[in-house]
Amino acid sequence: MLRKDLILKNPAVQIMGKENLHQGKFGAVLSRAGVGKTQFLVQIAIYRLLNDEKILHVSLNDHMDKINLRYKEGYFSLIDSVGYIDPQKALRLWEDIDLAKTGMSYNESTFTPEKINEYLKSLKKENLQIPAMIVIDGLNFDRDQSAPLDEINAISEKYAVSVWFSMRTHREESLCPDGFPLQLEKLKNKFDKALFLKPRKDKIQVVILKDGDRASEKFLIDPATMMADQPESF
Repeated sequence: MLRKDLILKNPAVQIMGKENLHQGKFGAVLSRAGVGKTQFLVQIAIYRLLNDEKILHVSLNDHMDKINLRYKEGYFSLIDSVGYIDPQKALRLWEDIDLAKTGMSYNESTFTPEKINEYLKSLKKENLQIPAMIVIDGLNFDRDQSAPLDEINAISEKYAVSVWFSMRTHREESLCPDGFPLQLEKLKNKFDKALFLKPRKDKIQVVILKDGDRASEKFLIDPATMMADQPESF
């Protein structure tokens, strides 16, 4: 029951829908620095964890202790959004799903897609569960990432795993005519789903850039908790 309640409150589920979060190979969460890309990716990953799936989080920005803290904070924000939950029950569920999360920390010079491939290959060799989702946080999309994305796409197809990326934009850059930031525009055909996070007064506006016929839908989330408000209407 608690898992179900947390899934219903998850902002990624409220914005994207459960079925959509299971579809597609490549997704991206875009924003300028400090708006909430990583926190939103964490909520997508928590949804998969609550579904008894494994996830792999690859960070090119932060050490894993910081990433682990983001997951714990994201989980307990969901707990708080549900209302009163027995603390011991909440903690037991956290300890359960946390075991299904694996983290890897690199920097830009040490990360290669082959390292993900080798890790997944080792799991398969040992007949262990393959992650259903990979988060890659911190890849520099100001540079041409076509070749690494092609490698990661091959890994995605080989192991039937979806991959979500953070994509940093810049305040001073204008959007392209179709409303896409430059970092996504040049690679948009490689991505099935994309969300753009923008500060809006005391909230964060989430704009769906790619998700079938739902493109251009807008939502508001709380920057402190990442919990969703009602869809915006314009």
